[in-house]
Amino acid sequence: MTTPPRVLTIAGSDSGGGAGIQADLKTMLALGTHGMSVIAAVTAQNSLGVQGYWELPPEAVRAQLDSVLSDIGAQAIKTGMLASSVLVETVAEALTGVDAPLVVDPVGVSKHGDPLLAPDAVGAVRSALLPLATVVTPNLWEVEQLTGVKVEDEDGLRRAAEAVKELGPRWVLIKGGHLPGAPVDLLFDGVEEHRFPGRRLDNAHTHGTGCTLASAIASYLAHGDDVVTAVGRAKEYVTGAIEHGFPLGGGIGPVDHGWEFHRARTAARP
Repeated sequence: MTTPPRVLTIAGSDSGGGAGIQADLKTMLALGTHGMSVIAAVTAQNSLGVQGYWELPPEAVRAQLDSVLSDIGAQAIKTGMLASSVLVETVAEALTGVDAPLVVDPVGVSKHGDPLLAPDAVGAVRSALLPLATVVTPNLWEVEQLTGVKVEDEDGLRRAAEAVKELGPRWVLIKGGHLPGAPVDLLFDGVEEHRFPGRRLDNAHTHGTGCTLASAIASYLAHGDDVVTAVGRAKEYVTGAIEHGFPLGGGIGPVDHGWEFHRARTAARP
């Protein structure tokens, strides 16, 4: 039997199942990889928002990392919610020298606007984590949090990418979906620029989009794709997941991580 590519997520747990560790593992399974997890924090969360979160002790986070990496290893790693400066620094220390592409989703707030990163941890993300990143995937609010650059239109995406690139990642993917007009994301490595236009979908159920995109990029990198190809394929997967997002609870429902499975099953029915 062939072992599938292995992808490790280091993030927070979403009790509602739409984002965080849960979204990461669903994405990894959907894209043909073996997902593994290091839980950094636990949230009380549903479709209406985040009611609270609790960080795990840094020794517990480090023990999970050491356990997975010393035995199983990983062909790609993704970070999400890390909550505090001590956890950011713990994860960065453990990942220094690890020979696997690293996708950093610098989670600052939830889809509902609830803070998920302590203010004093932003500096640790900048100085300790981003220099290790193969790809960093900030949305526009996270760009402003990390760099002070505010993007108000598509022309500002390049300036934002340059500002984040100065913090040390190899590639920067600026997510422009919250800008008016047709959505477009910009991928930049300091020299090359690639723009990924998208479709504006009429679906409010988008919980977990950022986690899903970063995990999809990590999954395709684990399969051996280069960064540009991995981002393009991840964008296609996430677009389908958003299009098939479904209502859940009384608020914002999740994207559908298994949309390709569901479509194939429907097509196979007599």
